[in-house]
Amino acid sequence: MRILLVEDDELLSSGLQLALRRAQYTVEHVATGEAALSALAHNDFELMVLDLGLPGMDGIAVLKALRAATNPIPVLILSARDATRDRIAGLDLGADDYLIKPFELDELLARLRVLARRRSGRQVNQLQLGPLSLNLDSLSVNWHGAPVELNRLEFMLLKQMAENPQRVFNRAQLEESLYGWGEGSESNTIDVYVHHLRRKLAPGVVKTVRGVGYRIGDLAA
Repeated sequence: MRILLVEDDELLSSGLQLALRRAQYTVEHVATGEAALSALAHNDFELMVLDLGLPGMDGIAVLKALRAATNPIPVLILSARDATRDRIAGLDLGADDYLIKPFELDELLARLRVLARRRSGRQVNQLQLGPLSLNLDSLSVNWHGAPVELNRLEFMLLKQMAENPQRVFNRAQLEESLYGWGEGSESNTIDVYVHHLRRKLAPGVVKTVRGVGYRIGDLAA
């Protein structure tokens, strides 16, 4: 899942990026409201974590512009503004949640999982495709009921395809879902991870669409 983190505190943003990536999120970071709107206009994100006290265009202005453009992305406000009127203003303008700084990392991750479930329409944060089961809270995978150990990028790649079972992804789209803007990848990275998934699960778990890319296999059939 790809998150846009909008935070101008360099130390806090660095720590959050590390923690979110460890929790299997792909994170893009910007430090200003203007950069946030530009990123949203040119990229696809599933969630946004938004600070209010940004230089120049503040978080409230970002939220107003976002909702005025009918962008439905779930937004979690992360702010030191703890007055009730500030929380009410943020929620009334279209934020989905409001977390006050300082905060516990586990609570932030739990709130993001709730927003992800709400966005997907699932009551339980789990994907089930035939014999394949992905628990998005525990970041675990079962195949025919048996646990399978995947590393972070293998899990993220499998999750991206399993969440969109009818979609064919080209390599660039899959790389975008795995790596942030500042992260590079080898030209054959996706092919290598697809090979790992087929070896650890089954040859048919990922289907090659020649000349296009990859999709999840027909596991429910």
